[in-house]
Amino acid sequence: MKKKKIIGIVLAAVITAAGLTGCGNAPQTASAAEKAQETEAGTTEADGQAAGSNAQAAEDQTGGDSAETTGDDSLAKVQSAGVLKIGTEGTYAPYSYHEEDGSLTGFDVEIAELIAEKLGVKAEFVETKWDAMIAGLDAKRFDIIANQVGISEERLEKYDFSEPYTYIHGALIVNKDNEDITSFEDISGKKSAQTLTSNWGQTAEEYGAELVGVDGFEQSIELIASGRADLTINSEVALYDYLKQKPDAPIKKAVLSDDPSVVGIPVRKGETSLYEAVNKAIVELKEEGKLTELSIKYFGADITQE
Repeated sequence: MKKKKIIGIVLAAVITAAGLTGCGNAPQTASAAEKAQETEAGTTEADGQAAGSNAQAAEDQTGGDSAETTGDDSLAKVQSAGVLKIGTEGTYAPYSYHEEDGSLTGFDVEIAELIAEKLGVKAEFVETKWDAMIAGLDAKRFDIIANQVGISEERLEKYDFSEPYTYIHGALIVNKDNEDITSFEDISGKKSAQTLTSNWGQTAEEYGAELVGVDGFEQSIELIASGRADLTINSEVALYDYLKQKPDAPIKKAVLSDDPSVVGIPVRKGETSLYEAVNKAIVELKEEGKLTELSIKYFGADITQE
């Protein structure tokens, strides 16, 4: 499927959601502040008042989004808890990784922190292997994912995605001594080391490659270096960052894809108020130039524009 078609579907979904917010057909439920003031059995009155204050402050920062206008309380729950739970790998540099001191950082991590700030809550990261990431969102282990989740037709059936925030070309990566693979058409029947549920793995399958399951990008490179896999397809940025850290790695870029992979923030369908707040945050971060600043910081180039 062409990436421009995917972008069109995402933008249509954003516009539709905005239209639903403006109509008066949504069920009338309590606002985010009112929800926050309802405390569970056993909590003190002071706790309830504090929760209400936090939620009201968050609601003010998100422009008054509430359950009254969206018909669900997903945003109110996040604001009441004071925490936005975010699924991320923590092993996918430069998007999500650990510094030498153990602190979690990266392009996607910083974006998620800014989104949480826009919602008036703290960011809480739940580190998860990629192949369990989507299942973790389904199981409500976290509220959103910030880990370069490609937007696809299949995923759009189950999740609402924010406007795209990165456009990444795929790199076909092989052993430095490999002269047989010079195009995507050459990988039919070859072994491609991929996380099995990734967009890159789907791309490899579409070109006829046999998938060899891995936990992450580094393991893919290890399999290529040892000869247990012929190739991997992944973000060109991830490849460049890996080679910057390990310039002697026995791998090379064979070719780049023509069309970029389009990346957004997924939210479970039905959680309209949270989705709208997250999408609004992404739009504002684009307009404020924050996404471009982070892109230059981590990649030396702006990958947030098509």
